[in-house]
Amino acid sequence: MSEELTGAEITIRCLQEEDVECIFGYPGGAVLFIYDELFKQDKVKHILVRHEQAAVHAADGYARSSQKVGVALVTSGPGVTNAVTGIATAYMDSIPLVVISGQVPTNAIGLDAFQEVDTVGITRPCVKHNLLVSDVNELATTIKKAFYIAATGRPGPVLVDIPKDVTQQKIVFEYPEKLSMRSYNPVIRGNSKQIKKAVDLILSAKRPVVYSGGGVILSDAAKLLTDLTRMLGFPCTNTLMGLGGFPATDKHFVGMLGMHGTYEANMAMQYCDVLIAVGARFDDRVIGNPKHFSNENRKIIHIDIDPSSISKRVKVDIPIVGNVPDVLKELTKLLKQRQDEMDEKALDEWWKQIDLWRERDCLKFNRESDIIKPQLVVEKLYDVTKGEAFVTSDVGQHQMWAAQFYKFDKPRRWINSGGLGTMGFGLPAAMGVMFANPKSKVACITGEASIQMCIQELSTCKQYRLPIKIVNLNNRYMGMVRQWQEFFHGNRYAESYMDALPDFIKLAESYGHVGIRVERPEDVEGALQEAFKLKDQLVFLDFITDQTENVFPMVPGGKGLSEMILV
Repeated sequence: MSEELTGAEITIRCLQEEDVECIFGYPGGAVLFIYDELFKQDKVKHILVRHEQAAVHAADGYARSSQKVGVALVTSGPGVTNAVTGIATAYMDSIPLVVISGQVPTNAIGLDAFQEVDTVGITRPCVKHNLLVSDVNELATTIKKAFYIAATGRPGPVLVDIPKDVTQQKIVFEYPEKLSMRSYNPVIRGNSKQIKKAVDLILSAKRPVVYSGGGVILSDAAKLLTDLTRMLGFPCTNTLMGLGGFPATDKHFVGMLGMHGTYEANMAMQYCDVLIAVGARFDDRVIGNPKHFSNENRKIIHIDIDPSSISKRVKVDIPIVGNVPDVLKELTKLLKQRQDEMDEKALDEWWKQIDLWRERDCLKFNRESDIIKPQLVVEKLYDVTKGEAFVTSDVGQHQMWAAQFYKFDKPRRWINSGGLGTMGFGLPAAMGVMFANPKSKVACITGEASIQMCIQELSTCKQYRLPIKIVNLNNRYMGMVRQWQEFFHGNRYAESYMDALPDFIKLAESYGHVGIRVERPEDVEGALQEAFKLKDQLVFLDFITDQTENVFPMVPGGKGLSEMILV
């Protein structure tokens, strides 16, 4: 016999049908019926955050570090507007999320009711799709659509806005087993003719480069990319979002490219004759000014599931629209059959040039300093964790040092806000990572400005006993802002000095955590070892670092990749 359920019950049953293990949220009037149903069951675990922005960041970290869709639940009005930053963060980085928001009753929509905002209108520019459920009969199908859209094609956040009266109404529940959407059919297989053209071009290459981005990780194509690159013997570079898509300790890896990429990666990009772009979007922070992107004539192959990303900023020669793993499988199969046609001599000469660029040692820093260098902290974190940790970051200098000095050999271990550059992302994202990977080492690399954006989540960490290790690279400045002011604004440090910082150790202890302050380089490794020995406790490590240290290399805005500042 069919069950008659309320909209709130249906919402929870839909989450169960989608095998959702946990959701991150904060209650409020418009979602109280949903929360009541959450209370009555134990299949879906709810994680109470202390701010709605953190709920979405935590769901985001959960999704990035797993192969699952992250889920957040927020109330109407200020609840959903607080969540917008997290939604936009996920949208820019193509992270699969379903955000369920409460809404005022349907008969009050448009009347400026208490805690009403036009959620669909506000979020439209920063979601993959959003849906307002005005009829309880459409609720189950709408939630099914949300999960399908979020996870397929180019992933992204989908918002479902549910008015309060819809959560109270009753209907017979039936969850659709299949879904057919005429207007949404992502291409999976790449065009075979285009793939054959790509094979011909790759085999003719004398100075090739593989340039991979976040799409490789999101589509779980890291092993396929690695196998293909090793088979060809080509140099490989990753974007900030693509780190871990190819092992950083592999001899074919030339480092991250872009504004703070390595000298050898950026020069290889500029002087290659065949560029194979895989799951990357030629972002402005990656290629610099498109007018200056290339010092030599070259051909570009671009593999991406999103046709709108191809030739958006840089015109490509062989576009291949399709799911990255499917395209790479076909590409590899064809290349194996013709591998003997490669110009090995030219490739050897190309590697000699790359090795000369490597000799610049562009990431060197003063290891004899009696002040802690932030790069040293990240290196020691890598050593202490043996490169096995999940590392989240906030945004700024510390983010770039983490990307440069922690060698990510596996995908989904590097969790950061790339496209939006959201300060405050690191700690709540680490919470999400911890719930997705409960027995793993999780470190949040942050700065004293960023950590304060969502520092209230130390309370959430206490409630759920999350043993995150917070690595605070404390230089008493908004570091990246100060660096730009030094380079481009005549050393006028307008509002970038943090002269009213809390005592982070006392603050961490007030939340019930462990705090360790480190001021000498010789104490860095020992402090990190001590922190990771405390397996069941959050440890806040406050490293007092050199205030004057800058991130190098650096490509100034509007310049080409070969116009790097190296010191």
